[in-house]
Amino acid sequence: IAWFPRTMSEIHDQFDTILILDFGSQYSHLITRRCRELNVYAELMPCTTLLKDIHFKPKGIILSGSPYSVYDSDAPHVDPAVFDLGVPILGICYGLQEIAWNLKGEVTNCSHREYGYAAIEMSRFGNGTADALFEGLGDEMQVWMSHGDQLQRLPPDFHVIGCTKTAPFAAVAHDSKPIYGIQFHPEVTHSPRGKEVMSRFVINICGCRTNWTMEEFIGKEIARIREICGPRGRVIGAVSGGVDSTVAAKLMHEAIGDRFHAIMVDNGVLRLNEAKQVEEMLKQNLGVNLTVVDASDLFIARLHGVEDPEQKRKIIGNTFINVFEAEAANIEAAAEEEAEKGAESKGKIEWLLQDEVRALGRLLSIPEPLVKRHPFPGPGLAIRILGPVTREQVKILQQADSIYIEEIRKANLYDQISQAFAVLLPVKAVGVMGDKRTYEQVIALRAVTSEDFMTADWYVFPAEVLRRISSRITNEVSGINRVTYDISSKPPSVGPSSVKRLWLCLNAPYQTVEWL
Repeated sequence: IAWFPRTMSEIHDQFDTILILDFGSQYSHLITRRCRELNVYAELMPCTTLLKDIHFKPKGIILSGSPYSVYDSDAPHVDPAVFDLGVPILGICYGLQEIAWNLKGEVTNCSHREYGYAAIEMSRFGNGTADALFEGLGDEMQVWMSHGDQLQRLPPDFHVIGCTKTAPFAAVAHDSKPIYGIQFHPEVTHSPRGKEVMSRFVINICGCRTNWTMEEFIGKEIARIREICGPRGRVIGAVSGGVDSTVAAKLMHEAIGDRFHAIMVDNGVLRLNEAKQVEEMLKQNLGVNLTVVDASDLFIARLHGVEDPEQKRKIIGNTFINVFEAEAANIEAAAEEEAEKGAESKGKIEWLLQDEVRALGRLLSIPEPLVKRHPFPGPGLAIRILGPVTREQVKILQQADSIYIEEIRKANLYDQISQAFAVLLPVKAVGVMGDKRTYEQVIALRAVTSEDFMTADWYVFPAEVLRRISSRITNEVSGINRVTYDISSKPPSVGPSSVKRLWLCLNAPYQTVEWL
């Protein structure tokens, strides 16, 4: 996600908006993605948002899924005013149950939970409103279910428009109002026709204009930034060299030139030579006004002896804020001394999805290799070192990771992979290198393909590529004598914070592994 300044009222004046109320589902951002893929602007807000606190009227409202049960004492509930707003409403999974809970239906825990694929049979009533959600989609389709609760009794004036073998109220609709509830998840790719269901609601039922594109966004956003900043206002922002912050920095530079001042903090756990490369790219290639702060000693000192990944994240995050704020204060003080500081301007922030950021980057003429760069975590290599972080451990991982990515690029595989990285495991292996036994560390390689990173499959490398990568790492990186390849999918695996996976050994079999 990338963040850009904007004024809230303007964006909703220019783009029809679907309001998505988030009840905590892991799929909530996918709902936003699916709407925007239809070229309709959608905005995600907390489920507790009160309508009186937002200053626009959405064209429609979607209630997301949730890990809660609507009948729990601590369950989140929507502002009842939503049902009096007079706009179409779609409830997904928990959202369906929330509609029923609010409109005098009944929800209970079901004995036959549904997790995975299901076939939904659609019903027609000859009622234009009730039939609109599944119009033209046939009589049956495959969908993805993930629920333990379901409707026991319909709210008044609702009809069943879809059912499965174990869920008699899998889809419901009001007989005269555009209010719909579906127990399945149309936003995930596992529901093959889910995007069509979303289209029926967003475009056909809500009547949204399909004008949300990056070509439309870029000019309006530059004008919006200039209006917020005025002719003399300055902006200070953080950059990391990743796609998101680079696109944001370039956009700010296009809007207000050197009045945008970027700060990059070198935290000591970046990739090999990254700080130097980012400085060269942003300053020389993109013309961004940039200051690089080398705070690597401070970060490494504060990480001393810390092994827990979450604790590493907190230390790095807090230290980053300290360093960034100190440098920002220096820049601000210098601007005040030069009497160049304009009036203070504030704007709310807008977020873009990753594919939107890439499209915007191309429109801003950012080089393609950078636009297609794989995601990199904020805490950097610290959370890819499964153990204490030291200068020596960082150096080992930097070298191994650099070789890995270099070989992937040489094999023309980089753009086929969604994310690839190396992890330094907290284990040592006994091996033989030359005529001498070694007792050294193990590198694990990870590469996945994914559309949205909610799920991911491990990438199937050609054997020769893995062999070459393994050979180079064990020969060129001092302290490593074994390379493995992670062949777990997500779920259950996520990031490199756990070693409870199946590791495929890539080099000599005459070795033993001792887990520390």
